[in-house]
Amino acid sequence: MLSYMRSALDLLARPVHVLRGYSSATLRVDLLAGITVGTVLIPQALAFSLLAGMPPITGLYAAIVAAIVGALWGSSSHLHSGPTNTASILTLSVLLPIAQPGTSEFIVAAGMIAVMAGLIRLAMGLARLGVLINFVSDSVAVGFTAGAGVLIMVNQLAGLLRLNLGSGSPLETVGAAIERWNAVHLPSLAIGIATIVLIVLVPYITRKLPSILIAIAVVSLAAWGLDLQDQGVRMLDAVPVGLPPINQLPIFDLELIGHLANGALALAIIGLVEAVAISRAISGYTQQRIDSNQEFVGQGMANILSGIFSGYPTSGSFNRSALSYRSGAQTAMTAVFSGLFVLLAAFFLGSLLTHLPQAALAGALVVTAYSMIDRRTIVRIWRSARGDMVIMSVTLLATLLLPLQFAVLIGVLMSLGRYLMRTSTPRVEQVLPDPAYQHWTSAAGRLPCPQLVVIDILGDLYFGAVNHVEERILAILARQPNQRYMLLRMQNVQHCDISGIIMLEQLLHTLRAKGGDLFLVRVRTQVHERMQSSGLIDLLGDNHLLDDDAAIGHLFHHVLDPAICIYECDRRAFKECQNLPKRHLPELPKGLSSAIPAEDSIPTIMPQVLWERLHSTRPPLIIDVREPREFRQGRIPGARSEPLADLAAQLPELPKDRPIVLICRSGRRSLRAAALLMAAGYHNVSIVAGGMLDWEARNLLNAVGDQHPDEAAIIGAHGLAEPRQ
Repeated sequence: MLSYMRSALDLLARPVHVLRGYSSATLRVDLLAGITVGTVLIPQALAFSLLAGMPPITGLYAAIVAAIVGALWGSSSHLHSGPTNTASILTLSVLLPIAQPGTSEFIVAAGMIAVMAGLIRLAMGLARLGVLINFVSDSVAVGFTAGAGVLIMVNQLAGLLRLNLGSGSPLETVGAAIERWNAVHLPSLAIGIATIVLIVLVPYITRKLPSILIAIAVVSLAAWGLDLQDQGVRMLDAVPVGLPPINQLPIFDLELIGHLANGALALAIIGLVEAVAISRAISGYTQQRIDSNQEFVGQGMANILSGIFSGYPTSGSFNRSALSYRSGAQTAMTAVFSGLFVLLAAFFLGSLLTHLPQAALAGALVVTAYSMIDRRTIVRIWRSARGDMVIMSVTLLATLLLPLQFAVLIGVLMSLGRYLMRTSTPRVEQVLPDPAYQHWTSAAGRLPCPQLVVIDILGDLYFGAVNHVEERILAILARQPNQRYMLLRMQNVQHCDISGIIMLEQLLHTLRAKGGDLFLVRVRTQVHERMQSSGLIDLLGDNHLLDDDAAIGHLFHHVLDPAICIYECDRRAFKECQNLPKRHLPELPKGLSSAIPAEDSIPTIMPQVLWERLHSTRPPLIIDVREPREFRQGRIPGARSEPLADLAAQLPELPKDRPIVLICRSGRRSLRAAALLMAAGYHNVSIVAGGMLDWEARNLLNAVGDQHPDEAAIIGAHGLAEPRQ
């Protein structure tokens, strides 16, 4: 709790760090860059305020406050906060059902929703929820901004044509403009078109001066010189001069707060997406580290104070932020200077602003709105993932057809839903080595090993995903019922909660009930710690967490049954299989099934009992039916090598009056050999329970290498090791 409070105080104390660390060496550069950005901010603030249905002076108030506060509490040196296209049109959409644009009720509601959206952003930043912005797909922002761009252009038809087109849907507005085409005010249309043309052409002449400012200045001078105001061209209302006044907000009006809640949430979300995306885009050039939580705090404080000081909702502006970077800005003080420049301009240029034609501002908004439609990104999304394409398309259509706050929430919910769907259904894939045995690839269309299944889990094992993962694994096992051993590759499992632990335990019980086992490779440290603390490692066994490079070799030599590899499998799935001899068993004698007998149909002898009988006066004859390679690697001293294939092809001469004990690796081949001998009249036959695996596990004496002719005599002279109980 103490660390959280310290972190929150550090986020709120950001201005102290900005001002304390400021160097006078960057003052001149930042000041000039701030004046450059401020000259663009003035006409944009005026235009965006009209777009939001607010008086022009409120745009200047929002520009002054948000630029200064957003810079001091943000983390980016170049992000410029203030009125934007998106925030303005979203504000208008949310407030239209509540009050008429331009009225005192509308202005108060705009300030109130700015404070509410700011509080949401501030709370998210202090709670360190900046990571949540990563779960909102870029497709949402692209679809929403494209739809908002279309809406802005349609909404500016009234200003360009000087027509009263109502406040219907975009299609209704366009239809009303077409129906009333004969009533278009041509001087206003000419001013709007001239503004658009100049904004487009100026960059081809010079990029050192802001095209919007030049276009509006030239058109305004022309309108003043031609006296177009007397011909019906509408100008801006008088802009009052002074510091931003404090707005008397109805903070206890619960009914109004309820009406504004959805819109405030939408403004908060889309504004944060914009601001963080812009910050990160510019940081790609500056290599500056962006703190999303600090940016949340900065945007929250900017909106809270904008609402208090008679402004309306704001966000980060891409074109002003890019202009700040191109102007050589070094620190966040550039945005502070731009806000102070607008404040001075409001004092000294207030009378000049009344000569700005509204049609010129409408033309400027049309150009900026058109630039919001990122056609290249739209085409890329359309050609890429289908999910992104659907999210973008639905968000765009919802923006055009529904209230904007619902369009934003729909896009965000679809984005989160897609994320949850993807994380809750991770890919679970059966894999096999590639033909060169160097990499693991999908096993689709290839014959797997009949004993071992290797599975890649490409996602986290948390409560939302474990059911899907378990179903996929069981489906893979169902396709090969004889596969009893499983190797799970866990390198892509970053997180495993208690639901994942329980699923792995159930899978382990399922495999061991079939006589198999579960092994893991490449378990990440944090996942291993969770397995250790939950007791899964104790249940599984430390020796079941294998080294990735040696896992198949270990399983091949110590776990899998060579009898299946040699006599029953021709797939050679792994590199270790390549040098195995391939042998075919002849059919069993007539009357015997070729299936391996049931385990309880053949007498068995425990390793300890066999050890004791080897010391008796009449020891049994031990027949090892494994392959010669296995026999040389380790055997019961005195055992006789008779590979199962040779035994089945031609029975050797064996004494019928002496007990015969058959042994193999685990007991599978011994069962076949016992069936052969019993069918041939050998009745005193038994097999070693557990085979050589159990013999070695009890630390009984092994002989290695080629068999010595006097091995039985040597054993009799030195005795055998005591078995481990």
